[in-house]
Amino acid sequence: MTSTRPQATPLPERVRTLVVGAGFAGLGTAIKLEESGFSDFLVVDKGATVGGTWRDNTYPGAACDVPSQLYSFSFAPNAGWSRSFSAQPEIHAYLERTAEQSGVLDRFRFGVTVEDLAWDEEDSLWHVTTDHGVVLADIVITGSGGLSEPKLPAIVGLDSFRGEVFHSARWNHAYDLSGKRVAVIGTGASSIQIVPEVARQVAHLDVYQRTAPWVMPRKDRPYRAVERLAFRFLPFVQKAYRTGIYWGRECFVPAFVVNPHLAAPAKKLALKNIERGISDPELRAAVTPDYQIGCKRILISNDYYPALDKDHVTVVTDGIAEITPTGIVTQDGAAREVDAIVVATGFHTTELPLAEHIKGRDGRTLADAWREEGMTAYKGTTISGFPNLFQIVGPNTGLGHSSMVFIIESQIAYILSALQKMGSHELLTVEPKPEAQQSWNMDVQRRMQRTVWNTGGCASWYLDDHGRNTTLWPRTTFKFRSLLSDFDLDQYVVTTGPRNITSGPATRTKENAA
Repeated sequence: MTSTRPQATPLPERVRTLVVGAGFAGLGTAIKLEESGFSDFLVVDKGATVGGTWRDNTYPGAACDVPSQLYSFSFAPNAGWSRSFSAQPEIHAYLERTAEQSGVLDRFRFGVTVEDLAWDEEDSLWHVTTDHGVVLADIVITGSGGLSEPKLPAIVGLDSFRGEVFHSARWNHAYDLSGKRVAVIGTGASSIQIVPEVARQVAHLDVYQRTAPWVMPRKDRPYRAVERLAFRFLPFVQKAYRTGIYWGRECFVPAFVVNPHLAAPAKKLALKNIERGISDPELRAAVTPDYQIGCKRILISNDYYPALDKDHVTVVTDGIAEITPTGIVTQDGAAREVDAIVVATGFHTTELPLAEHIKGRDGRTLADAWREEGMTAYKGTTISGFPNLFQIVGPNTGLGHSSMVFIIESQIAYILSALQKMGSHELLTVEPKPEAQQSWNMDVQRRMQRTVWNTGGCASWYLDDHGRNTTLWPRTTFKFRSLLSDFDLDQYVVTTGPRNITSGPATRTKENAA
């Protein structure tokens, strides 16, 4: 099944709401816009189908580390999950199926790259420039996420390598790894899934580890036939599974944000996972982290350590000095020749590339604003100086313990509440008051100080160049949902006046909403 749409259909000149991205965020937004009567919208995505991260990451072993029951929309449960932790093809198929059944794909345009978004203060419109033309939009919702743009390491000589090089998110399935000498750079979430699969194919594998991750056992299993029948014919059974898993995951929060010592049982399990998977004492020591568990993302795998223990796999802990045309040289001077390099170094999370192309009221880009003030947004969703711009999975909305789909649905509900109030109050624009955004961010950063992410003794992709955690949410997910349950108009600067979709806005009056 595919939800690709032919690009012969031209882009509309004007829409009420433009959504950027067709992953969980963009698809969920489109479905809820339609359900709420806001049918004048357009979703654009540079890919060929819905799916976002789960469309693009097709590397061997790609799977979710959040339980399947939490990894679907609450309004579109998937009774067909085959396992307790689902693999990438199954998640992508779920998204495609949900899109097909939703009836909104006629307003999706695939293969469209957004090049520039500029706010027109005079007409209260966004001018969205794409490689397929310009679209005018009253409201822009970005759902491109923080795991959409691969990040390559800044290693001297990477461009000079004559073999095959590809990022984990841009896997080259046409290249046969069988019998090759391969290097994997990075030991994060994608790497621990890739390494066991690649190790089964190659003649030799070098795994370059800068920082050892904490890896817990993966409690994954196929669902029994009776369970799958119950999910299909007794929806309350699946709902009970989902509810139980959700609250179980919320119990992890205190160990992250209150007292890291509460994670002691998890640390014991992770250490046991190393002991069980690796026989060599020196290798055990090399892969044992030297920071508190939870400081970096906790990973799950049953076969990562056994793969590292294989005779033809080498864990390299010396830093990479350079890459030559034929291999990799580490800082100790050792040179290792390889045929292919797999880069598993993650994504741009604290410096979102799309921000470089979003220009607010004064012409300043969102990237410039964030460079000056830090990556912040009011409730992770709206940004002062950028009217009628809503961001899903914005600053400090990430999770270290549960499903981002829960966060996404919470933000969608907040945005729908905003649109409803904009209509009922005849508002042309909304943007958060600077003091509201500052207060929100100060509270988030204050709470962040005692978390394991800030105190655990590691450097992670959660932190920006200034050491600030601009990625994660330091409270429970149900608190986040509560705080975003209703659009708080009193925290916004608004302009009023009826809007004529055909001829543009009426005279505006700017005011602080009371």
